[in-house]
Amino acid sequence: GNFKMSKIVITLDGPAGVGKSTLAHKVAANLDLPYMDSGAMFRIIALELGEEALEMSEGQLESELENFRFSIQGTGEASQMCNNGKPAGDDIRTEEVAWLASNLAALPIVRSFLRHAQRELGKQTSLVCEGRDMGSEIFPQALCKFFLDATPEERARRRSRQLAEKGKSADYSTILDQILTRDAQDRNRKESPLRPAKDAVLIDTTDRTLEEVLELLLGHIKHTMSKRHARQVAK
Repeated sequence: GNFKMSKIVITLDGPAGVGKSTLAHKVAANLDLPYMDSGAMFRIIALELGEEALEMSEGQLESELENFRFSIQGTGEASQMCNNGKPAGDDIRTEEVAWLASNLAALPIVRSFLRHAQRELGKQTSLVCEGRDMGSEIFPQALCKFFLDATPEERARRRSRQLAEKGKSADYSTILDQILTRDAQDRNRKESPLRPAKDAVLIDTTDRTLEEVLELLLGHIKHTMSKRHARQVAK
């Protein structure tokens, strides 16, 4: 048959600390697709440009951004976000970089640059992507859109556990503060605030294990893909 699956984009959006990246990695591994971490793109820019970026004029920032070329190597758990062919390291994962990235994300010029870069990646290959506005803004035509949420307290607990496992200091109340601050910043900003796409599947992960959420995601994706396959074959 001449059945050809066109590119599949699956989006997972939601607030900080909800487990999006772990889940997106696992979904991507299960489907053998590249995984796009949109937050990593903001963080790479933040780490590279430093706090000076917040003081730059639009023109200055624009010419700095032209030096970034994003690509993804590998699929599933082995997916790596690269800038100019170089995979991002763990140094993009600090809270300082997260804070700066969140501030840069509020600048229209940074968002529009990355929106273009993200859509370009989606033109080249099928993707599982996660972020704040992947389904609502970047890939409105995605095959499956999910919005994951959980109470701030539960997200702070998960984040502290995660850090403790890596042997890093994890003070629950500090982490809760950081999560609440980033929530306020993400949900209240004028440029693409954090909110579910109209057609997103909402999943409250507060009382569900990672495995349960993963099962829900994969079940929905496989169901949607087989419906789509049936439609295309019928044509």
